[in-house]
Amino acid sequence: PVLDTEDAWVSVEGPVSIVELALEQKRIHYPLVEHQFVLCTVLYAVMRLSLKGVKPLSLFDSKGKNAFFKDLTSIQLLPSGDMDSNVLSIRQQFLLKVVSAAVQTLCSSQKDKEVSEEEYFPFEKGKNWPNLAADLAQYLQISEDLVRRHYVCELYSYGMDHLGEE
Repeated sequence: PVLDTEDAWVSVEGPVSIVELALEQKRIHYPLVEHQFVLCTVLYAVMRLSLKGVKPLSLFDSKGKNAFFKDLTSIQLLPSGDMDSNVLSIRQQFLLKVVSAAVQTLCSSQKDKEVSEEEYFPFEKGKNWPNLAADLAQYLQISEDLVRRHYVCELYSYGMDHLGEE
């Protein structure tokens, strides 16, 4: 792209503008950034919800694991639509674990102090872990409906019927 500058700035000397530096950078491969985002979200969920026994790299096939160590500007082969059933099963178990842990955390905090989810996670205002798990399901090729059904079942099992009906 051409960067237009005003006449008054043409004779100004100094360091190169940040816009010009940004335009000189190579373009990133956006699907690779999304792939990295999924891993970061998985790691954050494991940490925030204190999930035990989760091996984050087991949620990805060999192509997906290799892509984590490539430059973001390189065009990489990412996992295609055909996924190993074992990997899909591990992904499904992980997402259901996230939903269960989120509901358990929410219910235990409300029983202890009668506080809202926002008050329990003050720096995560608006973060809804079950919805995040459903969003992750799209990236991980798992049915969103399965995750949402599990969420409703968990709400009912913890006696949060009013939330389950919503």
